[in-house]
Amino acid sequence: MTQAMSWLLSDLRRWWTFSLSVLALGVIWAWAARVPESAASGAPLPSPRAGFLAPDFTLENLDGSSASLADYRGRVVIINFWASWCGPCRAEMPALQALWEAQRERGLTVLAVNSTVQDSTPAATAFLQGLNLSLPVLLDRDGVATNRYLVRALPTTFVVDRRGVIHSVLIGGPLSAAVMQTQIEPLLAENGSTD
Repeated sequence: MTQAMSWLLSDLRRWWTFSLSVLALGVIWAWAARVPESAASGAPLPSPRAGFLAPDFTLENLDGSSASLADYRGRVVIINFWASWCGPCRAEMPALQALWEAQRERGLTVLAVNSTVQDSTPAATAFLQGLNLSLPVLLDRDGVATNRYLVRALPTTFVVDRRGVIHSVLIGGPLSAAVMQTQIEPLLAENGSTD
């Protein structure tokens, strides 16, 4: 036996204190690691990973009105985080525009979320006008959506199915129209309302 173990066993009071402390830490750990109630019901928790519900957000449009991700339930949604200073964002934005124009009647929505916390509204507006883009743009002025989706690089794209579950996460770019079409085609083919 080691000297530390002998010391503990020699004093029964220390042994019980040690045992109860370990038990208390175990109870605290079990409580902290418990399954949240919504997960126990079978519904996946909002998380920025494939297979989990897409975290909801409400952001302002360029015209000042607000839109929430929940507004698009029943549609396939591409959420693309971008900034005007991002070269790959500039390169992939025309493909997103073309995809949105070609597939919106089938139930596709593209939400181009400008990481305005790292950009500015005038720069974003000039970017959109310079590329002649008309797809829906949301402004993440305080970084809430960017943080909720754990965006660490721009562009980052989330493909969300009609039930609001993230199908895939694509970090970096520029993404081609073919890659994006491959991601959304099986989701568009699923039965579901298109609002």
